[in-house]
Amino acid sequence: MRGYLGQVLAVAQKDLVQELRTLQRAATMASFSVLVAVLFNFSIDPAIVQIQDIAAGLIWMTLIFTGVMGVGRTFALEAEDGAFQGMLLSPIPRDAIYLGKVVSNVVLVGVVTALTVGVFGLFFQLDYGTHPWALTVCLSCGVVGFVALATLLGAVTSGTRLGESLLPVLLFPLLVPMVIYGVSATGRLLQGRPIAEVEGNIRILGAFAVASVGIGAALFRHVVED
Repeated sequence: MRGYLGQVLAVAQKDLVQELRTLQRAATMASFSVLVAVLFNFSIDPAIVQIQDIAAGLIWMTLIFTGVMGVGRTFALEAEDGAFQGMLLSPIPRDAIYLGKVVSNVVLVGVVTALTVGVFGLFFQLDYGTHPWALTVCLSCGVVGFVALATLLGAVTSGTRLGESLLPVLLFPLLVPMVIYGVSATGRLLQGRPIAEVEGNIRILGAFAVASVGIGAALFRHVVED
């Protein structure tokens, strides 16, 4: 088990080190997140629209669109110089490769999500409610579930002629349950509602994240071998 975990962490470390050297995905995602907040800042009239009523939807949509930009490039960058094929020829289990990439993408998307929430809070003077830890758990479950599916489908689309443009078409329908329960829970937390009102939603988001990771790990072998 320790050896397997070490393989997962080795793949994650490789991807994170590569990202730190170039910052291609991180810079693009962060810039997009900030620009979205700036545009919404000028497009929403606070005298007409209460930001607390729409902030949850804005945060989750920004998370998803920003995440697609970053996670969609996971395999494209390695395919350019054949690095991913070399990884598949190594004795590392396929599911360990998948989990390692999920870990690295969760770190990347998680950091950008924290930036997104902070930027929205700065521009809109957003009140994070009385249970910020519950908001963190809610968004974290969403990030894990999103990344798990996006990483798997990113491997599928990387071998097609349409490439990254096909990823949103395949991914977005699968994210509907996550968006429904995630936006509902986040909106209630930002409104300062009791934690009892969102416990069920958070459990569903957690189950969605666990199921996404499990399904992705089970199917990744078939995706890359085909």
